[in-house]
Amino acid sequence: MHKQFEIPLANNRKLTLGPNPVVMGILNVTPDSFSDGGDHLSIDNALTQTREMIGQGAAIIDIGGESTRPGGAETSAQDELDRIMPVLEAIQREQIDTIISIDTYKALIADQAVQTGASIINDVYGLQRDPEIADVAALHKAPVIIMHWDNVRDTTKDIISEMRRYFEASISIASKAGVPDNHIILDPGFGFGKVFAENYEILRRLEELTELGFPILSGTSRKSMIGKLLDVPPKQRGAGTIATSVIAYQNGAHILRVHDVRENVDALRVTSATMYGPPKLES
Repeated sequence: MHKQFEIPLANNRKLTLGPNPVVMGILNVTPDSFSDGGDHLSIDNALTQTREMIGQGAAIIDIGGESTRPGGAETSAQDELDRIMPVLEAIQREQIDTIISIDTYKALIADQAVQTGASIINDVYGLQRDPEIADVAALHKAPVIIMHWDNVRDTTKDIISEMRRYFEASISIASKAGVPDNHIILDPGFGFGKVFAENYEILRRLEELTELGFPILSGTSRKSMIGKLLDVPPKQRGAGTIATSVIAYQNGAHILRVHDVRENVDALRVTSATMYGPPKLES
């Protein structure tokens, strides 16, 4: 069952996580993301996609300006700023009411993004590549999503035990910087530093990570763990993504990060109604 969490945000807002699944829509403003690279480079396209995902039920929009696909080239801080800042500024100018997460591991980018309307910092390196990003989160009172990406772990040891060790180190970085526990969300990092079978083991055992006492974000959307299993390209992995979203939610995930918002929202509503009972409908 899902433990309830109240995560304070800026401007007296809060993010409630519990039995109701929360869908995070992915907005990559990059030319080279593995699934949607180049789709939302113009501000108009990015705004249209943002509004569409909100209309389909996304409670959070996660904006990324650097692809972290395997083998992808790193993006300079200036290029990343040039991609994300016009979109963030446009969302504020158009007064689009939603929670914005910034997908970055760079402290400089996180600082600029939060000052321009982002509420959450989503770090694929779990605060361990640029620890100053934790200082930025503490300064602005922004929640952080700590993802697991450990390329030097001992692969002979139990994967969940190794993930717990990594998360505990990241949580310590956050705590020392002044980030409170109620501003921390954990992401198992499907596809990052894991072999094919490990992704499915983590999905199956996801509930064990909830024992750390923090909400869980699951991001499996269109990833190779689905593509390799079904032998389909990224944009044909929608059904597989829905299956992983449902299983992750059943196993304790609170937030589901996806490209195809409407389909995942619908599937998760049915799953939630089955697990916790349907909402009362007007006769």
